[in-house]
Amino acid sequence: MGKLKYFLGIEVAQSKDGIFISQRKYVLEILKETGMSDCRPTDSPMDPNKKLLPNQGEPYSDLESYQRLVGKLIYLTITRLNISFAVGVVSQFIQSPHNDHWDAVIRILRYIKRTTPRQGLLYEDKGNTQIVGFCDAHWAGSPIDRRSTSRYCVPIGGNLVSWKSKKRNVVARSSAEAEYRAIAVATCELIWIKQLLQELKFGNTQQMKLCCDNQAALHITSNPVLHERTKHIKIDCHFVREKVLSKEVITEFVSSNDQLADIFTKSLRGPRIQNICSKNSKSLRSVRITHIVWVVVPTKNSY
Repeated sequence: MGKLKYFLGIEVAQSKDGIFISQRKYVLEILKETGMSDCRPTDSPMDPNKKLLPNQGEPYSDLESYQRLVGKLIYLTITRLNISFAVGVVSQFIQSPHNDHWDAVIRILRYIKRTTPRQGLLYEDKGNTQIVGFCDAHWAGSPIDRRSTSRYCVPIGGNLVSWKSKKRNVVARSSAEAEYRAIAVATCELIWIKQLLQELKFGNTQQMKLCCDNQAALHITSNPVLHERTKHIKIDCHFVREKVLSKEVITEFVSSNDQLADIFTKSLRGPRIQNICSKNSKSLRSVRITHIVWVVVPTKNSY
């Protein structure tokens, strides 16, 4: 049958720079179907100053169109990490959308119009297979119930292979608690990836690094004296500390400016999104396609 060229809306190509996956045709079809091919672009997928709430504005008249379009945008996040947070927010109102929620979806399309249709993920050989996790949390970020959103992303050898965002089931009483729960979830993912790579006999999995931008949460991972302050997250404390003491995972502080998971936790402005995308997905790099080889479809995203 020859080389794979197109699979379920995903285009995969190989060049001298590495393996590149995108959803170019899928993006163009969405813009054409919604009549947004010639829309006025914007530099961010969501207004950082606007909070979406239930029953905000008049009810949107076409429920089916809203659900269909949001579903397509969810699938687009396979290669478009920069719209993950915005799509996660609008998907929370999929059962009862209002006009303001529809306007937020249209803004996402206007942002997609601004970016190149070939934007995607580049996987290249950088000479190492180090596993590094970045985790972050937006404490009390939901204006509806004040629950936090925790996110992580895991590059292997500098290539992003796993990412997830999830709204927590309980309200965190402090930012340190929210961040520490994010550390626990990211640690679980690192251990799972390590076991998978060991079965595949790929790379060096002896020691993994986990980066967080919250000093208090990092202190809890290594200081058992703080246990009296963390009884409500005691299981997470023991789990993460066990992995740290065994040297399977080492924790490291990273400044907020270098926090790659920041794009999954909150609405950001255009320059900040562009900066993270250039580090996360190599989306701004020009890739000359030579032939198609393989496809990677992440299935662990959560909204």
